[in-house]
Amino acid sequence: MSREHVFTHARIVLPDQVVHGAVVVRDGRIADISETATRTGEDFEGDYLIPGLVELHTDHLETHYAPRPGVKWDLTAALQAHDAQIATSGITTVFDCLRLGSDEAGGFARGEMRDLANVIEQAQNEGRLRAEHFLHLRCEVPCPDVLDQFSDFEGDTNVRLASLMDHAPGQRQFQTLDQYIFFYQKKRGLDDETFRAFTQRRMEASALYSAKHRDALAERCAANGIVVASHDDATLAHVDEALGHGVRVAEFPTSIEAAQASHQAGLSVLMGAPNVVRGKSHSGNIAARDLAELGLLDVLSSDYVPFSLLHAPFILADTVEGLDLPRAIAMVTRTPADAVGLSDRGRIAEGAKADLVRVHRQHGVPVSRAVWRNGNRIA
Repeated sequence: MSREHVFTHARIVLPDQVVHGAVVVRDGRIADISETATRTGEDFEGDYLIPGLVELHTDHLETHYAPRPGVKWDLTAALQAHDAQIATSGITTVFDCLRLGSDEAGGFARGEMRDLANVIEQAQNEGRLRAEHFLHLRCEVPCPDVLDQFSDFEGDTNVRLASLMDHAPGQRQFQTLDQYIFFYQKKRGLDDETFRAFTQRRMEASALYSAKHRDALAERCAANGIVVASHDDATLAHVDEALGHGVRVAEFPTSIEAAQASHQAGLSVLMGAPNVVRGKSHSGNIAARDLAELGLLDVLSSDYVPFSLLHAPFILADTVEGLDLPRAIAMVTRTPADAVGLSDRGRIAEGAKADLVRVHRQHGVPVSRAVWRNGNRIA
């Protein structure tokens, strides 16, 4: 039996324009788009209708699983709490980041992330989750056990994305020691001598493992059909290295030079939506809004605040000259979907998945009024 919904009197955000009209959803797909609102259906009263948001990099699940030092939450309960916040933020497709690689700076024991991945798959099969979940493996290349942890995921078809990252001092995100002192000495309360020893060990591990682990992981990802992302590229040499590894997404470049080179090479440049909302990077690097003004920003990620993915595009459309709402919304819908090969979603077009969000916004922070995935209301 055919299932049909009609949304009328909506401001429909299409890939290239905003039109007033109606959308017909039938059997989980968008069946018709009309620039008239004469059909009978759910009255949007002028609210926006946008595609469901596509999130490629969120660390948010970790904070539900390990909400306090020494505390590990029930895996299913943690996942459902995360999923609820994701869905009510308008995110219908999410790539949950699982950290691979452990050292004294952080991480999880081998098997923990595999257990969490198993719970995600089981919860999806049981219909517990609102959004559609895929896996993004955050591979800490300086960690001696990262390859062993990666091997636990080989052959897992839910793994669609892997990022290669090095958070050692002097590398990428932490180009200056001032930034590193704030993140690792002040926040952990380390004295100067302990911090110097900690820093030295991390630099030695980076020198010993990073390059060979990047090479090995890029090769394994290619063999398993996993999209590869670089992380915190700062120099042209970093971009060249990324291209050599078959990278398709440049996550959080830390310099305009690296962002420009990545964009020109055809990589999707990804920045944090919280960076847009705050107007600056939390680690003192470049502002995402600056890249948008230069035409170098392709994708936004909610990173650590799920709702920022809905908030940030409206800020960009309000503040960046020449950047209209359809282009801003594409940064959280169509462009991330295309970057990872999910061409069936991320746009309001006939035949596309009916992943949709009703957004009310007169000014300021938008309100997510309703969310549908495959034509079924999930929030």
